Amino acid sequence: MLSDTKARKAAPGEKDYKLGDSGGLFLLVRPSGGKLWRMKYRFHGKEKLLSFGPYPEVTLIEAREMRDAARKLLRAGIDPASEKKRQAVSERVAAEHAFESVARQWHELQSPRWTPVHSADVLRSLERDVFPSIGSLPIAAIDAPLLLDTLHKIERKGSIETAKRIRQRISAVFVYAISLGIARDDPAALLTKALKPKPKSRRQPAVTDLDELRDLLDKSERSGAYPITLLASRLLALTAVRPGTLRGARWDEFKGIEGESPYWHIPAERMKLVLDRKDEQAYDHIVPLVPAAVDVLHAARALSGRGELVFPGQRHAHKPLSENAIGYLYNRVGWHGRHVPHGWRAAFSTIMNEWAKMHGRADDRAVIDLMLSHTPKDRVEAAYNRAEFMERRREIAQAWADMVMQNAQPAQTLLPLARRSETQNSPVCVTSS
Repeated sequence: MLSDTKARKAAPGEKDYKLGDSGGLFLLVRPSGGKLWRMKYRFHGKEKLLSFGPYPEVTLIEAREMRDAARKLLRAGIDPASEKKRQAVSERVAAEHAFESVARQWHELQSPRWTPVHSADVLRSLERDVFPSIGSLPIAAIDAPLLLDTLHKIERKGSIETAKRIRQRISAVFVYAISLGIARDDPAALLTKALKPKPKSRRQPAVTDLDELRDLLDKSERSGAYPITLLASRLLALTAVRPGTLRGARWDEFKGIEGESPYWHIPAERMKLVLDRKDEQAYDHIVPLVPAAVDVLHAARALSGRGELVFPGQRHAHKPLSENAIGYLYNRVGWHGRHVPHGWRAAFSTIMNEWAKMHGRADDRAVIDLMLSHTPKDRVEAAYNRAEFMERRREIAQAWADMVMQNAQPAQTLLPLARRSETQNSPVCVTSS
């Protein structure tokens, strides 16, 4: 029998030679110096060879264990070489049908139906929270307890809603696998009630007193913060759009800036809509722009006019302003827990509905809802509403601006001194269309 010392010291010769062990196992020593484990056996009267890998990567002990396993198959009437090929094919098929592979196929199939942002978000969530734990496993071998463990890890991070969304995505992958015939059921469908319930949503703090809102803007704009953040805060206050929509604003969305009826045309794909509406132009949102809003755009043009984004981040011009920038600004000037960027929507709704009531304009409630982009279910109605009441919407926007911007300085004062002087000497022109 071989010893590890003898195997290690075996020197290459001019030709291949064998160092025998027992039970048909031997070490083949090549002239190149390579050493390979082989096993000679007979099956149905024919002499055959089985390979176990190179030495010392495969140790003597491991080679003997493989030999014993092969001899056990022979006693059961199974050809070890055929079984090895079958296992290789099975492993290859399992790898092809691993959860990650199937999930990526599913994502590629679904991606054209989604916006680029949502498509990237879906894939990123799987890569971050799912693939590391179950990505390499054959999809047919994944059961409900294994998935629940994966989802509980997400919940333990405090991401309750994320766990629910990922369960839905995993479930969709299994439905796709079932359609391909590589899975029999959807274990993720069983886990709906096994996850933590959605936490009760807390209303985001919002100030609805005009004097306090003016004070908030005044203190914010005298704080010396990043000018783009200040300009974004002012336009957010004037338009009451969602903060995420404002942060992603692009210059080509603003129309007629030099004319009498400027407006902001926000494509549906950037609105907070269900996915199947994001490619429907009927759900685009039109925001009439009052002079104070146009003033903000002229000032911003001096800082970001060469790029695509109106409000780029401080570090990267191709990325939007941080989602926390305006909120942190409000916190720093004393409004922590009292008013958040999203609070401008509640402030606008509350104050302008009260204003409409005082002026005997009950119909304005529906117009104010349109201005807040509360989307109707029917796309025909949505297309109609997109331009409907535009004159009244502009009047309401102006009334709101007159209230909230009372005594406010021109937007140019929010620029650094050098830029302010430059723009005053050379008027900024915003491209209109």
